[in-house]
Amino acid sequence: MSGSRITRRTAVLGMSAALARKAWAAPLVPTPEQTAGPFYPSVFPDDRDADLVVVKGRTARAQGTVLYLSGRVTDTNGAPAVDALVEIWQADNFGHYLAPKDGGPGPRDPNFQGYGQVKTDATGAYRFRTIRPVPYASRPPHVHFQITHPRLRPLITQMYVTGEQGQEDPAAFGGQRVREALSVALQPATEAGALAARFDIVLVAR
Repeated sequence: MSGSRITRRTAVLGMSAALARKAWAAPLVPTPEQTAGPFYPSVFPDDRDADLVVVKGRTARAQGTVLYLSGRVTDTNGAPAVDALVEIWQADNFGHYLAPKDGGPGPRDPNFQGYGQVKTDATGAYRFRTIRPVPYASRPPHVHFQITHPRLRPLITQMYVTGEQGQEDPAAFGGQRVREALSVALQPATEAGALAARFDIVLVAR
């Protein structure tokens, strides 16, 4: 009987401690905002799926190193943002965005989709296949993100590559701490020659 009481008491204490930890758990830090920049598509491509490396109707693959880009979208409590719309857009391997927004001179890659979108799954996860972002002008390699969800505030931000600062002043984009918070390390992917990156996103409730 004494052992049974001790066991029950231990279980109750354990549950209380777990609840206390949950109650006092610090909320997740929201992902910093960034400017959308001038190159969000004004005309969406016919092919706008999560694979930016292959354009529907073309046989050739985009130039550049393949990057498998994934992550989770959650709220500040860590709950998954199910069915959030995740959009990305970025420059091709020559540093050009989609026309007509980017009308600059120079070569373009017609086999790079330039823009893609996907909805998160039941765990808040998203996945894209794109190319490793490249620098252009003074800007470091980056990928633009826009995330929307019915119960969470929309977010526009940018993902950077760890260790690649470019020539711009980070103060123009929120400062060095913000830049570091938005930077990810690129790792070898299972596909030979490809890279992988994880970019988790935390949204704030409306």
